[in-house]
Amino acid sequence: MTEAQSLLTCSLCPHHCQLASGQTGFCRARSHREGKIRPDNYGFLTSLALDPIEKKPLRRFHPGSQILSLGSWGCNLRCPFCQNASISQAGAETARLQLNPEQLLALALEYRDKAGSIGVAFTYNEPLVGYEYVRDCARLLKENGLCTVLVTNGTLCREPWEALLPLVDAANIDLKGFTPAFYQWLQGNLETVKTNIQLAVEAGCHVEVTTLVIPGKNDGAEDMEKEARWLASLSPDLPLHISRYFPRWHLELPPTPVETVYHLAALARKWLKYVYEGNC
Repeated sequence: MTEAQSLLTCSLCPHHCQLASGQTGFCRARSHREGKIRPDNYGFLTSLALDPIEKKPLRRFHPGSQILSLGSWGCNLRCPFCQNASISQAGAETARLQLNPEQLLALALEYRDKAGSIGVAFTYNEPLVGYEYVRDCARLLKENGLCTVLVTNGTLCREPWEALLPLVDAANIDLKGFTPAFYQWLQGNLETVKTNIQLAVEAGCHVEVTTLVIPGKNDGAEDMEKEARWLASLSPDLPLHISRYFPRWHLELPPTPVETVYHLAALARKWLKYVYEGNC
């Protein structure tokens, strides 16, 4: 077998990593093993907590409720300002706990009965690099009347996204900027994220969008107006969270001025009914 024949392509996200046997992809969570692309982080958790739903952030989905929230490791973007880089840019050494889908369901039911949790939020790192685990858990949660929530960067190929959406009750999707150049900085793709937001809205999933505003990078009024107009074309009722950046990981720019966040929120409200300032 030639080297080219031994490569497998991961079809989950637009990076389409071509992996030799034993090689791990760009996301750090998927590898070529035993002749298949497999999720290395299946069932392995780095974080587990009971959170207010507003922390996801979701402001118009079961407000005032609690949700069992978990994360693993890995991400398919390289945001220099990542606030969870210790797990998103890490590997198996960060895992603290292992739960198969049936065990997670049992825990989710326990938290429902004891704490009123509405279900499970897959969050903290990029959950969709562990697609198979999210899918398998979401199916069990739905069968048992529990909600599945995603907090995601939306960087996924169309086919797996459309297959997952019937199992997802709500998603907060990062729309990190509104120019191709900004997404190139993150090693992502704007049009992929826009398409997945639109598909989620059309599928009837409850969608809220978050944009983290970074000084000199994505804080232009014109770009925010374009973003808000586009979101409003999907639904003027689609909630938008405009959040303030603080220095994290590899980015040491000063924090976003509070007045910038409020100014951009005011612009977005020309088109959108629900706009929320965050981290102010």
